Amino acid sequence: MAEVAILLAIQKLGLALGTELLNQASSLFSQQLASLAELPNSMERMSRELHVIHGFLLHIDKVDRKNQILEAWIEEVRKVAYTIEDIADEYIYLIVQDKQRQGGLVGYMKQVLKQPKSFNILPRIASQIKQVENGLDHLSRLKDRWIQTTSIGHSTSSGNVSEWTQHMGSSSLFMGEEHLVGIEEDRDTLTYWLKSEKLDLCIITVWGMGGLGKTTLVTNVYKRESRNFDCFAWISISQTFKADVLFRKMITELFGDQKIVPTDIATMDDRKLREKVKELLGQKKYLIVLDDVWDPRAFYELQDSLVDDQKGSRIFITTRNEEVASLANKDYKLELKPLSPRDAWNLFCKRAFRNEGNQKCLRELKKCAGKIVAKCKGLPLAIVSLGNLLCLRENRETEWKRVCDQLNYELANNPSLNPVRNILNLSFDCLPRHLKNCFLSCSMFPENHLLKRKLLIRLWIAEGFAVERGSSTAEEVAEGYLMELIRQSMLQVEEKNHFGRVMYCRMHNLVRELAVSLSEREKFHSIYQDNGRERVVDANARRLSVLKCSNDIGFDIDLPRLRTFIAFDTTMPSSSFLPMFPSKSRYIAILELQGFPIENIPNAIGDLFNLRYLGLRDTKVKLLPKSIGKLSNLLILDLCRSAIQKLPREITNLKKLRHMFVERVNDPTGKAFRLRSGVRAPKGLWNLKELQTLQAVEASSELVGRLGNLTNLRSFRIWNVKETYSAQLCASLSQMRSLSYLSINASDENEFLNLKGLNPPPTNLKKLTLTGRLAAGTMECPLFQDLRELCLVWCQLTVDPLPSLAHLSNLTYLLLQGAYNGHQLCFRVQWFPNLKLLHLIDLLQLERVMIEETAMSNLETLYMEDLKKLIEVPEGIEFLTSLRKLVLYDMDPRLTSGLEENDKLGHISSIYTK
Repeated sequence: MAEVAILLAIQKLGLALGTELLNQASSLFSQQLASLAELPNSMERMSRELHVIHGFLLHIDKVDRKNQILEAWIEEVRKVAYTIEDIADEYIYLIVQDKQRQGGLVGYMKQVLKQPKSFNILPRIASQIKQVENGLDHLSRLKDRWIQTTSIGHSTSSGNVSEWTQHMGSSSLFMGEEHLVGIEEDRDTLTYWLKSEKLDLCIITVWGMGGLGKTTLVTNVYKRESRNFDCFAWISISQTFKADVLFRKMITELFGDQKIVPTDIATMDDRKLREKVKELLGQKKYLIVLDDVWDPRAFYELQDSLVDDQKGSRIFITTRNEEVASLANKDYKLELKPLSPRDAWNLFCKRAFRNEGNQKCLRELKKCAGKIVAKCKGLPLAIVSLGNLLCLRENRETEWKRVCDQLNYELANNPSLNPVRNILNLSFDCLPRHLKNCFLSCSMFPENHLLKRKLLIRLWIAEGFAVERGSSTAEEVAEGYLMELIRQSMLQVEEKNHFGRVMYCRMHNLVRELAVSLSEREKFHSIYQDNGRERVVDANARRLSVLKCSNDIGFDIDLPRLRTFIAFDTTMPSSSFLPMFPSKSRYIAILELQGFPIENIPNAIGDLFNLRYLGLRDTKVKLLPKSIGKLSNLLILDLCRSAIQKLPREITNLKKLRHMFVERVNDPTGKAFRLRSGVRAPKGLWNLKELQTLQAVEASSELVGRLGNLTNLRSFRIWNVKETYSAQLCASLSQMRSLSYLSINASDENEFLNLKGLNPPPTNLKKLTLTGRLAAGTMECPLFQDLRELCLVWCQLTVDPLPSLAHLSNLTYLLLQGAYNGHQLCFRVQWFPNLKLLHLIDLLQLERVMIEETAMSNLETLYMEDLKKLIEVPEGIEFLTSLRKLVLYDMDPRLTSGLEENDKLGHISSIYTK
């Protein structure tokens, strides 16, 4: 894991070496001090050395956890890498910042030469670099002296864990039926697929996170059904598989009797091995289990030898990877889910109280046992392991509470929990290197916290974990990382939006405990949670997450190496610690203070040269200091739902800014026409050409005419738009070729929005919100052609808008709020085939809604609010066979009173009224 620190250090050195600044500095320094002239060369040498060390670490990526010498050496490497990052930050801060202040590098040098005390700082940096170079040389000698590189490959954890997982697989064969809980439905599904009349060779995949019981489930089915096949084989696949080894395992298993296995199997080459497998499988109905497959290539190596003689043969694959699971047809792909709370409790009691006659939980232990089971989140392996552990403990509440409170420690150190630790560690070890940072950062959030996709992406970009790759933006790369973690079963999807994109995910409690333990060991981050007891944060902490901090305890904020600070306890005394960041943690890159009752930002915040992410969402901040303009590395500025009204002119200096959220909430009920508002944009805002998100600004004639400069905008919201701005606004929007979300809000209820001049429209536009009256012909403009989401608000249309929108076949969400003053809406045959959500709100004259058969054939949620004249449920609602949720809010009692007796609503699983 030290490669994490190394990569960040190399990146920082690249920033310093990649500018003309260093060369200019070297030229000037050489006139004063020879050691300063060596700075460029020293940094280049350090960078090369780190690249080599990084390569070495990749070679031993899955090191044996018991190799303490190697672990100690890696710890020293990590320290040096962090020191290099600190030095690079120090250098950039002193040179770049002071260069800006003094009117250029030459001006700066003139100033420091007049002040010898100031000039002493740079020689100190040169001296530190020399010490680091000596340290790297010493580390190299230590490695050669104590670490035998040739033996490392034979002591890798992958091999040890492979043996262990094979042992687990074989031990599952002897697991009695009485120990299996909650697998009946999945077992019946797999058995049905095995026995189906389909004669083609069929691949069946069972997938999910480690510890869900995939091997146990398939083992149970294998034991029951293998006798119905002519031959069968169970093969555990290691991460570092070799094709010839797989074939030899398969041949040995298929022969069954060790006495008749070919004596020359050990010397067979690849071709003969493949031919032998084909010979054994030919004209037979066979069942083969490939257990714990990590890479589709393992299957592809075997694929050509898997004979399909139309005998009804089956291949079982268990995996944690969704990509591997996709080897099966979607109809033969089973995703294993955690146990239900009831099954989890029953399984725990069977294990923890197996020495009790009735295997029931003792009354005095129920509260504590409930907490332990809840922490397992339905993970069978964890439930069984903890049950086995507690079965051997005294049945006293204090003893059980100790295990519950110290679960993180128990997971890391208790041999009884080795199965859980090994399974979860294996999942982490096998992650690609670029995902390990991202995964560990998710554990900075509290237990059971919903992880928002957009927030994770921005944090990873600010951390430098995700950078541009080819033509993909850093945001696209980061989203790809998130999807990889989900496909690897390290994160679970909690909620998707209406067109299938992940909105929220969650980290399993025990996976988080593992990640926290790894983060502490790797010095990746620290978590502060005082729990009423005094606790001191490591002074060398580089990332700090504050989950709880009481007003009277606090913590030591003197953290000179801190790069990331995220606080979740909004009751902590923020007014006392916020001003301390510039003076004591001046190299901080991420400062996330969402929800804090902060009103003022200290002027000294401008000294945070490394700041890339400033999160002040839901605070009371009204003004930003002018010094904000000095944050030249700032990428994300989040002041959404704060009290901000105006941005300082200096904001236009932030040339790297990518995402800016500065929208204010005026009406929390969402009923007012101006429920929100943007900020007054300073002149020159349109020069921030890196902006991808701008939410939201107040329109002005000059602003709308210059917005076309922001060609990278992907998400844009603008308020207070007048009809007189139409031509300028359309011309600017036409230049935003990457725009995917657009929200335009008129200045008042009687102002018209006219978008007919938008030609060509943004080709990537997927989400559109229009608030205000619509000029004639607006509904037919090309802007609407490929939308997934459309919100029409306060449009006051007198003609049914649905016929004009019916061609939007890709639409998944439609909102009509105060948009139509007519009496009737009719959804015709085959209209809106992909619509998932329909919201009808504040349509005060609407008396009738009609739905014809096959209209909105995929609708899942229908939300109706404040439709005062609608007294009957929509005609034809029974045709909406996909409808699962009906919400009726503030509706006429004549509509809501008889819902339970309405036969047309019987297919709707959830009906809410208020």
